Amino acid sequence: MTTSAEIIATLVERGYQIAVAESLTGGLLVAELINTPGASRVVVGGVVAYNTELKASVLNVDAGALAEHGAVHPDVAAQMATGVRAALALAAGPPYIGISTTGVAGPEPQDGQGVGTVYLGFAIGGDVSVKRLSLTGSRADIRSATVSEALSELARLLG
Repeated sequence: MTTSAEIIATLVERGYQIAVAESLTGGLLVAELINTPGASRVVVGGVVAYNTELKASVLNVDAGALAEHGAVHPDVAAQMATGVRAALALAAGPPYIGISTTGVAGPEPQDGQGVGTVYLGFAIGGDVSVKRLSLTGSRADIRSATVSEALSELARLLG
């Protein structure tokens, strides 16, 4: 069983739903989740906020934090995770999980952060956590590794 299939099974069993906010992965993470049969029972959707302004307007990331730190920052990842959870939650629905990706896939550094710097955000219940990654390889390698790491960390957090 793949990691995404394990996650989907766990979410179904626990009655949770998940919303995804992506920047550098551009939809790859939500695509990997919905590749699993039955994902429609728990995956609400995803927001690709590739443009920094969308992080503020759609995901409610603090504009001051974006101006001060840029889009590649742990606070931004945390706010993206809580923001997508709030933005995509259906009224009176089940508990929601929010997960986010923001980082630099390359080829150039961004916001003072080097290529391969990635932050993953997780909002599960009242807990919000961030994981920092330092990845290497091509742009495609970094994006793919980000998806794998996000799924692995989510599986660990759902334990």
